[in-house]
Amino acid sequence: MSSPQRGPFDVWAPRASRMRLSVGDAILDMVRGDDDWWTPADHDLALSREETDYGYLIDDSDTSRPDPRSRRQPAGVHQRSRTYDASRFTWTDDAWTGRQLAGSMIYELHVGTFTPEGTFDAALTRLDHLRSIGVDFVELMPVNAVNGTHNWGYDGVLWYAVHEPYGGPEGYQRFVDGCHAAGLGVIQDVVYNHLGPSGNYLPEFGPYLKEGANTWGDLVNLDGDGAAEVRRYILDNALMWLADYHVDGLRLDAVHALEDGSKPHLLEELAVEVAALSAHLRRPLVLVAESDLNDPVLVTPREAGGFGLDAQWSDDFHHALHVALTGETHGYYADFEPLGALAKVCERGFFHDGTYSSFRGRDHGVPVDTRAMPAWRLVVASQNHDQVGNRATGDRITESLDEDQLACAAMVTLCAPFTPMLFQGEEWAASTPFQFFTSHPEEELGRATAEGRIEEFARHGWDRDAVPDPQDPATFERSKLDWSELESRRGQRMLAFYRDLARLRREFPQLTDPSFAGVACRADEAARFFTMQRGRLLVLVNFGDQPMAAELGDVEVLFETASGVDSHHRVLRVPPHAGALVRLPA
Repeated sequence: MSSPQRGPFDVWAPRASRMRLSVGDAILDMVRGDDDWWTPADHDLALSREETDYGYLIDDSDTSRPDPRSRRQPAGVHQRSRTYDASRFTWTDDAWTGRQLAGSMIYELHVGTFTPEGTFDAALTRLDHLRSIGVDFVELMPVNAVNGTHNWGYDGVLWYAVHEPYGGPEGYQRFVDGCHAAGLGVIQDVVYNHLGPSGNYLPEFGPYLKEGANTWGDLVNLDGDGAAEVRRYILDNALMWLADYHVDGLRLDAVHALEDGSKPHLLEELAVEVAALSAHLRRPLVLVAESDLNDPVLVTPREAGGFGLDAQWSDDFHHALHVALTGETHGYYADFEPLGALAKVCERGFFHDGTYSSFRGRDHGVPVDTRAMPAWRLVVASQNHDQVGNRATGDRITESLDEDQLACAAMVTLCAPFTPMLFQGEEWAASTPFQFFTSHPEEELGRATAEGRIEEFARHGWDRDAVPDPQDPATFERSKLDWSELESRRGQRMLAFYRDLARLRREFPQLTDPSFAGVACRADEAARFFTMQRGRLLVLVNFGDQPMAAELGDVEVLFETASGVDSHHRVLRVPPHAGALVRLPA
């Protein structure tokens, strides 16, 4: 159930002994309720104000703090909030009935680097391009308020506010409305596992955090004293994106970092409430988890004992395909060196499904029940913000692979039984990196962030001198897409590959069939030759250095990555580092 109706300036602050509201030019006393929610003593004065700046004076402090549920932070996360009534926006998507995830394709983008302008309105001008490559959902990296002007978004400290440089909440509403007009759903990446290092004033109000830390910061209090309101804070935020901003789904960042001993688990509680909202709105609402646990319990329906989320990322697919294409075997790539790893992932969902992980030093993962679970519940990619941005120089596979190899990556990703996701610019083999960037105004924090990034990569064997300074504005500028590359010969050729694959996904139901039983793979380790059969359709990839030939009969070549692919006298010849999609004879 959602929170009870509260006034625009009510705030939960159990740790405060005194609260005052700084609204406009006035300072109003606040009254504590039995539930530790404070409300202005002068209701009429507070409620009469619209589009005004406000903040809270906690105890005897003369410095105001922003609202934990602030919808706008026009002057930054350290300053006063501004009221915003999301219901005033004039929507034009009344006829929008949503998109189901099954059979769909996702496109991940970062608003600040997707276009030169880095705004929601600028991103709207590129929707026709996304439609041309078969995109069904646009997935936005986090857009909540963060410190500074540009950031990946995972340093958010005010989860209800939309980052002002992107266009603020109204710009966000225009973007979602425009996507729906173009037939595209919107998935919003949200972060509930930690708060950023600058501007997090929530602990001054209440027990939002608890003892312990994960990779990114202090643990969010999901099961300690006061956790009920903290959980409500998260649940209401999720419902806000879906209801107030008409978003079609949420990508839940790193759910393995949510430490919750409660029953039901926060994720299950979220699934229940989102399902109820979906029923009320009469359109699909999807929840996609990022998890490194390789545990299908996340996407197992609640009636079967699972958490009831809709889908989760499968990094194993990325790792297996990446190693097959590039030959990189350092770090967590080591276990994926055999080409059979790619075959196993395509047939069984995870590579590590209870097997030993040399990177972790222990057994890892849980098997997928391939008889019951549809493959579309796993979201896969050959590139994404993590796998590109968390490399030392943020280099894409574009740097090391030729066009035929890149086309093979696209073909395997889009022809596998899973939900494919593209990363901004991959469809034209963008040469621009996607590097880790921040813009912390605090000099000490900026220096600590840069030094920490360098040390992290040094531990993994990367050249310290090659790691760009995340605080350098040039790091952010380098990461912006160069749309002029679309007009190059390479850009046009790659774009044609993606458009052809999108067309084939729509034309042949075998390519969107989510049954694991309909997938059969073979991997020739010596020759580095891989096949994946989907009914009468067969994907062939020659990852090796020598030409390969396969006796297949009179096949119809539906897609080829290189002009050297040849079907003659019932034999299909595939050049090195190339591939094809063919239809087998009946």
